[in-house]
Amino acid sequence: MFSGNQTGKIVALSKSATHTMLKYNENSLKLLAGLGVEGDAHSGETVKHRSRVAQNPNQPNLRQVHLIHSELHDELKAAGFDVFYGQMGENITTRGINLLDLPKGTRLKIGDALIEITGLRNPCHQLNGIQEGLLKAVLGRDEAGNLVRKAGIMGIVLINGIIKIDDLIHVELPELPFIPLERV
Repeated sequence: MFSGNQTGKIVALSKSATHTMLKYNENSLKLLAGLGVEGDAHSGETVKHRSRVAQNPNQPNLRQVHLIHSELHDELKAAGFDVFYGQMGENITTRGINLLDLPKGTRLKIGDALIEITGLRNPCHQLNGIQEGLLKAVLGRDEAGNLVRKAGIMGIVLINGIIKIDDLIHVELPELPFIPLERV
């Protein structure tokens, strides 16, 4: 679980107006409270991910913003995968924060914007469309044999703001007890 205060930074920003895995790199993004990334297909009060819409189109959108740690890109490149920022569907690529260890309800302050973490991204078979074996590479097992999802985290926007590459990310932990992230 998360330990100590962390500050990281944004290394890439990406969005796509259509439902594609690939999101296109941008110099800045406008985050909209209760909606997500302006101009992104997954922005909205209700769920926009097609698999979730098929289940219940009226459920709240807990997946407004997708964050991946660039350290995952490093790991994948070392394993022989050719991946670039935004290719796995992330909006915000970070460096210096162990995103997967953050507890549910953690808030990330970036400039004037505020994002609250809702859970883990559940990676899907579409990753194999980028490169065969990528899905398996972003899944692992811990010492107890439990499934570990490494493909980033999801959040909602609480406060509007424009965020830019190299902006610092300040971690604000929720009150104890910390609740581990689960897939959303």
